[in-house]
Amino acid sequence: MRILAVVPARGGSKRLPGKNIKLLGGKPLICWSIDIAKGIKEVCDVLVSSDDANIASIGSQAGAFVPWLRPSDLATDEATSADVVLHALNWYEAKSGMVDGVMLLQPTSPFRRKETIIEGIRQFTKCKESVVAVSEVKVHPNRCFSIEEHGLKLCLSCAENAGKKIYAVNGSLYIISPEELRENRSFFNEKSVPIVVNDAREELDIDTYYDWWLAERLLEL
Repeated sequence: MRILAVVPARGGSKRLPGKNIKLLGGKPLICWSIDIAKGIKEVCDVLVSSDDANIASIGSQAGAFVPWLRPSDLATDEATSADVVLHALNWYEAKSGMVDGVMLLQPTSPFRRKETIIEGIRQFTKCKESVVAVSEVKVHPNRCFSIEEHGLKLCLSCAENAGKKIYAVNGSLYIISPEELRENRSFFNEKSVPIVVNDAREELDIDTYYDWWLAERLLEL
C-alpha cells in the first residue's frame, strides 16, 4: 500500500494571517501535520503544496517533500482542496509512480493522532472506499431554527432523525483512491467510511483567532 500524504498550505489567510507557520507549542502549525505522518509505513511521501516560499522552506526543513511552489491559479479562494490535491497527485504519479491512495492532511488540524491515521488507512485498505474523519455535532439539526418574519421555523423536521446521533466532517483526515478523486473531484460521498473522532482536541479546526487561543489552552491541559 502506497499512500501519498498531501499537506496544502497557501500563504494567504484572511481570518488568521500567517497561520500555517505561526508557532503553536513552539513549532510552526504546518509541522504538526508533517510530523504526525512521517514514519507511517504506508505513507510513501508527505508532500507540501504551497505558493509561499517561506512555508515551502519550513516544510522542507521539517522533512516534507516540497518539489515546487503551487501555481498561482491554485492559490485563490476559488481553488478547491480537490484541485490542489489533484495537481500534486498528478505530478507525483508522473514522477514517482502510481499510488494506491492519497491522504489530505489540512494543517489547521494539528492535534490529529497517529492512531486515527493508521485506523483510517486500515479501513481504506479493507473497504476500498474513501475514508473521512467525522465528529458528533454539538447541536442536533432537530433543534436548529431559522428566523422568519413571524418567528422561528424549524430547519429540519424529520421524525426518522429523532434520537439519532448526527455527525459532521471535521476536516482532520481524508483518504481516497486516485481514481475516485479524479472521477468525483470530492473527498467523500454517502459510501465513505467514517472515522469517528470524539476528542475535542483532535477535532479542532483552526480558522480564527479564537480557535488559535483555544489550541493554546488545550496544549496546557
